[in-house]
Amino acid sequence: MKTILKTLLVALTLTFVGFTTAEAGQPIGRPKKAASFQSVMYLTAEGKIQVSLNKEVGGAVVVRLKNSKNADLYVQHVGKRQHAVRMRFDVGALPDGVYQVEISNGLEKTTQTVTLITQTPTEPARLVAIN
Repeated sequence: MKTILKTLLVALTLTFVGFTTAEAGQPIGRPKKAASFQSVMYLTAEGKIQVSLNKEVGGAVVVRLKNSKNADLYVQHVGKRQHAVRMRFDVGALPDGVYQVEISNGLEKTTQTVTLITQTPTEPARLVAIN
């Protein structure tokens, strides 16, 4: 009876060690879920940047407006439970230059470049007067 118990104990120990080493390469905890997303960016009639974002529920997305020095000017976190988000950037007060709108889910990143240029008004080449 003692030999059967010893044999059974050794078999269980070897089985446990086999399962433990097989799972050693797996990360602890839940794997990070990235929500796939679709985005559209366009300029409104008022001169503001409109960003429309549709994403899967279950993963977070971050929208950033960055300047040419890669510094964040605006950051918006879109939560896991949100599906569609519409946001508008008022860039009227920003100086001329190159800016980027970056949308990221942690694994994928979409970047759109925006160039702001102030045009100076010019005098018309021809003047028409009616008496």
